[in-house]
Amino acid sequence: MQLPVVYQKAKEQVFKIWTTLQPLLAVHVGLASSAKALIILEQCGKNKGYQEMDACGFHPEGGCCMLDGPEKIESTINMKTLWKNISVEGIDIIFSRDAGRYICDYTYYTSLYYGSGRAAFIHVPPLSKSLSADFLGKALQTIILEMLKQCGEERE
Repeated sequence: MQLPVVYQKAKEQVFKIWTTLQPLLAVHVGLASSAKALIILEQCGKNKGYQEMDACGFHPEGGCCMLDGPEKIESTINMKTLWKNISVEGIDIIFSRDAGRYICDYTYYTSLYYGSGRAAFIHVPPLSKSLSADFLGKALQTIILEMLKQCGEERE
């Protein structure tokens, strides 16, 4: 599902994902336009600091995702462990604790909030001659399968 670059609409879609689909894990993928052949595994979402305007010229009230929410929410997926244990030939993978304060981090925090931490966020670089959609798709598949293994270990 493609989310719009609009805070309120993204929040509504994420809420809908959690209430209607009730997934074991929601994996969100966002574009990091400055990244070159780099996948970034994000560990946590932040609640405050959203001052940048979205595509419709709005930002959240008080620069906040959830007025009653905690300062940050960690994913139940251990991204650091994932980062240490995974390698995809031809692309660097890094670990991050800051997804920025725009729609990506806003979406991630919202999903962590509604999903009780059962969400993940991956920043990907733009497609290019050296990074095809097919290659990126296979890399994401490898990463998501590892995430699902962590979910399985958690359930046992």
